[in-house]
Amino acid sequence: MKIDLRGKTALVTGASSGLGAEFARQFAELGCSLILVARRLERLHDMQTEITTRYGISAECVEMDLTEEDASQGLFTQLKESGHTVDVLVNNAGFGLFGDFTDTSWERTYKMLKLDILVLTQLTHLFAADMVKRDYGYILLIGSTGSFQPTPSYATYSAAKSYVLSLGEAIHYELRHTGVKCSVLCPGVTQTEFLDVAGQQPTTYQRAMMMTSAAVARIGINALLKGRASVVPGWGNAFLAWGTRFLPRKTLVAVSGRLMR
Repeated sequence: MKIDLRGKTALVTGASSGLGAEFARQFAELGCSLILVARRLERLHDMQTEITTRYGISAECVEMDLTEEDASQGLFTQLKESGHTVDVLVNNAGFGLFGDFTDTSWERTYKMLKLDILVLTQLTHLFAADMVKRDYGYILLIGSTGSFQPTPSYATYSAAKSYVLSLGEAIHYELRHTGVKCSVLCPGVTQTEFLDVAGQQPTTYQRAMMMTSAAVARIGINALLKGRASVVPGWGNAFLAWGTRFLPRKTLVAVSGRLMR
């Protein structure tokens, strides 16, 4: 997209690796200064060095576990008090859990739901309100192809991403008469640490459908700048997401469960 973002500031959560790192690189290429948020400070510093060296763009690191109590509000307040204006929010932080619902520890499940739903929602609420006051801003939420159907072995993750898609598309509509845009990127399997963290070995289906994080990030950014409500990267992923509306729910659940095993 030929939109000039020079002089703007992009905040990327989960910026130390994977999609978050790609979002940071590509927004730097568009001229944005960066605020990089993640738990792993060493990796953040590596990203900071790469961004400043490669693109000549300023990048600030914020070491933070967003699942900690009041972390979202604390991040917002910290940036406001330091004089930062966030023009682009990439709500990328999150993870998934693979396994049967009853076999997954509640502690891990709760932490995932808090990060994927509550933290995402609060950060969106805080920064969107600020953007509306200025009548300018971009918000990118990260959903999943799992947003479109229940997924056995990823039951809570898929449910959380269904929430993200519903939330983002509703916010997109509410903001339609403002200068603020909200989009939801719904990737399928991507070359990141997702499967390692989730605890799954890639299936034949996942290996066949896997996309690079650079390609997924590029599609998400283009959709955001074009003002699209949501986007599914990859023709195969998009076809499968579109096709979910035509299958009976019982069949849909069975098919999605088989593809994940």
